[in-house]
Amino acid sequence: GGKIRAKIGAELTGAKDVVIEEGTAGEGGKAAAQKGMRRSIFCLSPAGDTPSSARLFDAIVSGCIPVIISDELELPFEGILDYRKMAVFISSTDAVQPGWILRYLKSISSTQIREMRRNLAEYSRHFVYSNPAQPLGPEDLVWRMMAGKLVNIKLHTRRSQRVVKESRSVCTCDCRRSNSTHSNPIN
Repeated sequence: GGKIRAKIGAELTGAKDVVIEEGTAGEGGKAAAQKGMRRSIFCLSPAGDTPSSARLFDAIVSGCIPVIISDELELPFEGILDYRKMAVFISSTDAVQPGWILRYLKSISSTQIREMRRNLAEYSRHFVYSNPAQPLGPEDLVWRMMAGKLVNIKLHTRRSQRVVKESRSVCTCDCRRSNSTHSNPIN
């Protein structure tokens, strides 16, 4: 993730119509990053050192179309939300090709951009934490995702507990065969 981010940053620094704003800790840095995202059409969200990133949440709630640069990024609530309606996906291989990102983003029509921004406005409620938690807010979606995983865990556990009479007593592996030269192994 870090190497790709560095290559992309080096390529895009100084490019026409590109603003690169590094967020900093504290309220001032957060406010500056939010302001920059609100004025932008696209916000890069390259893979980093963790499975997901606050960058993605910030882009979505700011109305900035996330440009997800990763081949394996774990997206929050992906089993529930269809990110294709509100984000652009770029493979790491394409992202490091000189000029590729800008050419690709410029090829996206204004109609597609408007549609993704409408979807962002609709989906943003799923990324805004609140107290008390709201239905379909991030807290609720976390619990829903966990419940789905629990169902799968129970399914796999129950399947592994099914035993057909005698099926588990027959060893089919080589672990119990002797080191003999006989053609019929001893079980």
